[in-house]
Amino acid sequence: MSYKFGGLLPKTDPTFVSYLKFLDEFSEDGNVVVLGIDDPQIEQVEGFNAWYDLGENISEIEVPLVDTLTPNGQPVLQNIVDSVFSIARVYDLKRKEDPKRFEMQRVFEQKPSTQEELDSLLSKVKSLPFYEDFLYQKEAYTSLMMVVVNAQIFNSENRGDAILQMDEKIAAFEEATGIKVHRSGLPYIRSVVTAKIKAELKMFIALAAAITALLMFVFFKSFRVVAFSMAVVIMGVMWSLGVIGIFQFRLTMLMGLIPPLMIVIGIPNCVFLLNKYHQEYRNHGNKIKALARVITKIGNATLMTNATTAMGFATFMFTSSDILKEFGVVASISILSVFLLSICLIPILFSFLPEPKERHVEHLDRKWLSKVGDFLVFLVQKRRKTVYWSVVGILIFGFFGISKIETTGNLVDDLPASDPIIQDLRFFESKLDGVLPLEIVIDTHRKNAATKTSTLKLVEKLQKLLDDQPEIGRPLSIVDAIKFAKQSFYNGLPSKFSLWTNNEKRFMGPYLNSGSGNLGASFLDDDRQKIRITTQMADVGTQEMDALFARLRPEIDAIFNPEEFDVLMTGTSVVFLEGTNYLVKNLFTSLAIAMVVIALLMAVLFNSFRMVLISFIPNLLPLITTAAIMGFFGIPIKPSTILVFSIAFGISVDDTIHFLAKYRQELKHSKWKIKESAIRAVRETGVSMVYTSIVLFFGFGIFAASDFGGTAALGVLVSVTLLVAMFTNLVLLPSALLSLDHFITTQAFEEPLLEIMDEEEDIDLDELVLPNLKEEVEEEEDKLEML
Repeated sequence: MSYKFGGLLPKTDPTFVSYLKFLDEFSEDGNVVVLGIDDPQIEQVEGFNAWYDLGENISEIEVPLVDTLTPNGQPVLQNIVDSVFSIARVYDLKRKEDPKRFEMQRVFEQKPSTQEELDSLLSKVKSLPFYEDFLYQKEAYTSLMMVVVNAQIFNSENRGDAILQMDEKIAAFEEATGIKVHRSGLPYIRSVVTAKIKAELKMFIALAAAITALLMFVFFKSFRVVAFSMAVVIMGVMWSLGVIGIFQFRLTMLMGLIPPLMIVIGIPNCVFLLNKYHQEYRNHGNKIKALARVITKIGNATLMTNATTAMGFATFMFTSSDILKEFGVVASISILSVFLLSICLIPILFSFLPEPKERHVEHLDRKWLSKVGDFLVFLVQKRRKTVYWSVVGILIFGFFGISKIETTGNLVDDLPASDPIIQDLRFFESKLDGVLPLEIVIDTHRKNAATKTSTLKLVEKLQKLLDDQPEIGRPLSIVDAIKFAKQSFYNGLPSKFSLWTNNEKRFMGPYLNSGSGNLGASFLDDDRQKIRITTQMADVGTQEMDALFARLRPEIDAIFNPEEFDVLMTGTSVVFLEGTNYLVKNLFTSLAIAMVVIALLMAVLFNSFRMVLISFIPNLLPLITTAAIMGFFGIPIKPSTILVFSIAFGISVDDTIHFLAKYRQELKHSKWKIKESAIRAVRETGVSMVYTSIVLFFGFGIFAASDFGGTAALGVLVSVTLLVAMFTNLVLLPSALLSLDHFITTQAFEEPLLEIMDEEEDIDLDELVLPNLKEEVEEEEDKLEML
């Protein structure tokens, strides 16, 4: 499993490079689990002591290291919490004279035993402005607990059940006190999302298997067909997980879609193969001959349709995003693997089974299918003008809807508004303006210039600017550490919580250079050339963040002259949201690549540029329709929905290939009678297209059950797109063929570069005469006796 957000930006992207440099110079951001309460009991002895105990218990959470045992065979336990800060675990600075130093001391060295003692110590805490709006709010009962986790352990499989242990301790606190604890922070959000991905992976595989199995039984009325078809696709699921493991990729929300997709995409292979098997068997009653024709007649066509589907996914490999590259590699390999399994196993398995019974092939004569076929033929023959005007209407509707599409991306926007994670996040945004990390790095370009009083005054001015923004919480920097030290130097006077003067800097220097000289180490680089300002922000979308940064940049430049200073905004939130912008910019690139590559494949198949051009129309129309739906229903383009177009295009082209391949075959058999060939192609391919479209519609529809809004939208949008694609391929495409007639169907189309269906006359196995081996042996024996 992947336990970190990210992977959207390429490694060479300036935003990502700057973030990596920040991590190297300072420390990991986004490694704080934030717990918050808002209850007056926090200032009562019982409630405060329970909060005190909760911090102590959480600080002792241990997890077993994976594959690491003691000599006695016991798992090695390691503490996953580096530190815990809350009003019950705050530190004060004490000035010491021999030697001159500042010494950190806990305000609450033990739990207070009386209300008077608690009131006195709380008064001391609230006299330390360093912690205000960070661990407590002065005029409210809001109190926070910052749990700093070990990022290296927490972002790996060694995390174990750390979050579960934390939740259990929090639940015990809530039950004992009745105080509601709100939970957030990137580590906690990642843990919840990861758990949901694991649960949904199992749920989607089960749902996909159940729905496709039910549909297969409804279509074929055969438990054998269902059992062996499911065996093929389940093996495909196992292979897809194996591919992920072989390449040592991690399971992400995106990668978790692949196993159920293999079921949804693999079943149509079985439908086409079994439909052809039943058609052939009903024609002549010879099982082996029917299975042989399954391979020779539509084997190449099925290969090409799977190849185009794989190509739709493979286009993600052309992006610079690691997470999309990995998804493209695994999906394309897995799709071709499912084809290999189906084309090999279906004929092999059914060669050992008894011949189909009459009830197994009855589905070929279903009245509703005949009526659907008749209706399609009616539209193609009699209502072509209506079809074309409908297309014009859809295009107008589509382009108007496309103009309404918005691009956005939030860290947790895929979770429903009712999810506890979202509700808790909104709590922290209302109380403290958010908990998602935002880091600002100021480069002075000179060693030791970061601690100059003139530089610190500029930093203080920038912090005031940041604090005034409603989307940004209280910032902390070396300035706050120095103010804290000055207050302590003057024996804790709150009025002395201010920046030092040059004189104060000289006589406070010895106290800072020994003992607690690293008081502000996390805010400075080793050369004291760069200053780090750390803060939190709300989970705003990409548009809001771009607007915020655009608004701040001129004011920042007014404070820090760009010719003397470099001011960088970075952090996990910035990297994630920039990754969203990157994906949107690359959406049309990947889709264009998919179209070009698939066009080249179809050119090889049909050897006709005109045919390739006309075949794109019924496949672009569904994409325009889907984009319009997104615009009208307010579904934004974001990382989770950005895949819709490439996936849907790669799959919808399959119907086009099947139809045109059958159309070309009928042209040859009917001696170039275009109308007759198109109508027969509609009738014969219509059954399989309807079956596969129903499977794909309900198969992708299962993703609507996801707790992630983007995944649910992806499932619904792809389902709708493929349903529209079925009608455009069975109505618009043959209508265009009949209307444009000989302009499209050229001699080159008649003689393709690559045969994808066996268009030669089959040898009738019933007419083959096998030699009588027994008579031949007897003749040879007679000859030997005569000799």
